[in-house]
Amino acid sequence: MFTAENFTGTREEQYKAVIKQLDALLTGESNVVANLANASALLNVFLQDINWVGFYVTEGNQLVLGPFQGLPACVRIPFGRGVCGVAAETKTTQLVADVHKFPGHIACDAASNSEIVIPLIKNNEVIGVLDIDSPNKGRFDEIDQTYLEEFVDILLKHI
Repeated sequence: MFTAENFTGTREEQYKAVIKQLDALLTGESNVVANLANASALLNVFLQDINWVGFYVTEGNQLVLGPFQGLPACVRIPFGRGVCGVAAETKTTQLVADVHKFPGHIACDAASNSEIVIPLIKNNEVIGVLDIDSPNKGRFDEIDQTYLEEFVDILLKHI
């Protein structure tokens, strides 16, 4: 059973454990929706001080809401708009300490104050993004970015 108590040690050790659990959880399953759903659920249990975690999947030149944990969210986000759209358009992780200072931020949940978005890139194409919000400003840092990018790399092997 996956619970927050399963994750002990340094932040780096905790991230390594959750990445290993993700790989084990997804091994043998090829359904994209199932794997994205389990990945978001795993992160929801693992990460502290977050209020939304989930995926948007690419459809044409926009992102469409996929599996997630949290309050209902924006359904469609054009590439280049908001934190998710910028991550998709630039193919780069967006680490935003204060979303209210991000030009064009889309406020799906008024409680969100910081955000990290990692693009899912397969065969040089953005197939979606992992989006994580927090009510705390400055919640995410370079350690989160490094290990969440590794988490996405493992996820991409299974979708």
